[in-house]
Amino acid sequence: MLIGVPKEIKNHEYRIGLTPAGARELINHGHRVMVQRDGGKLIGLTDEAYRKVGAEIVETPAEIFERAEMIIKVKEPQPEECRMLREGQLLFTYLHLAPDPEQTRLLVESGCTAVAYETVTDGNGGLPLLAPMSEVAGRMSIQAGAHALERAQGGAGILLGGVPGVPPAEVVVLGGGVVGLNAARMAMGLEANVSILDRSLPRLKYIDELYGDRMNTVYSTTEAIDALLPRAALVVGAVLLPGTAAPKLIRREQLGLMQPGSVIADVAIDQGGCFETSRPTTHQDPTFEVDGVVHYCVANMPGAVARTSTFALTNATLPFAVALADKGARRALLDDEHLREGLNVHAGKITYRAVAEGLGYEYVPAVTALGG
Repeated sequence: MLIGVPKEIKNHEYRIGLTPAGARELINHGHRVMVQRDGGKLIGLTDEAYRKVGAEIVETPAEIFERAEMIIKVKEPQPEECRMLREGQLLFTYLHLAPDPEQTRLLVESGCTAVAYETVTDGNGGLPLLAPMSEVAGRMSIQAGAHALERAQGGAGILLGGVPGVPPAEVVVLGGGVVGLNAARMAMGLEANVSILDRSLPRLKYIDELYGDRMNTVYSTTEAIDALLPRAALVVGAVLLPGTAAPKLIRREQLGLMQPGSVIADVAIDQGGCFETSRPTTHQDPTFEVDGVVHYCVANMPGAVARTSTFALTNATLPFAVALADKGARRALLDDEHLREGLNVHAGKITYRAVAEGLGYEYVPAVTALGG
């Protein structure tokens, strides 16, 4: 199979879909890999490194989309990329379709087969291709939130960990999954006071057993959130419902409970965000203010630490990419129920229920669409 890796074009996105080691693995399996010139240059993955393992370097994304049988990316295809996709072509990347009707329409119209990293599952009910970026984004949310709390950035001028004689800040994390737990761990490491909220009692018990009284576990209700907001310097939105839009956990009127200059970091912004006042921002212009509260809503947070993120992502995606290339998309998807959960669009049909229901498309089960 001929596999193409284009350079990412989203604002301040420096990740690349495949490392040289990943390219070498696919080439060792008898496939061909072509990478767009300078696709990984800014994170130290040079064209020479790709050439050394046998990959072809091409000049333009148009050539990649025209020739490749499978496209491996990081972020969702931008409109101009969607328009280059063709019938029968395989796209393997993050999609986050639920809050993005335009991308969904363009993928349907293209006739391509689109497999989304974020909905591939594993035997434990986890999301193995979302997990590494969730770990990065969770940790970054505290780093970014701490920066946004600085007075020069519009924040209240609060140091998360305080200093002797000055109490630490209160950090509230909404969601106890991979993002939330990584955020809470980082905040705890900076010596902030941390509360983590979730609606799964087994998850709260697990977190409590790990950290005891170093982290406050709270069953998530509107009342519990209202009680914590007046004290919170930083609130992290870390709630995920696979494949569908994130629930709005904090409404605009609740911002009035927060102190001026406090910060919210919405890690769920890829799925529409879990704050009513959230809207996507970029690394170039990462924050905005609503009712005195600073909002950090960068939609590709891991892109800021692109080298770490690229290696972590390839580690997770490579076995699935190899399976898709070795067997072909149809056979690989029919053979592996967990990979099949990643199929969102195939030959003009929506094959992921939450996307179909959320955007008003007819839902066609993946096995039916594949003719299995």
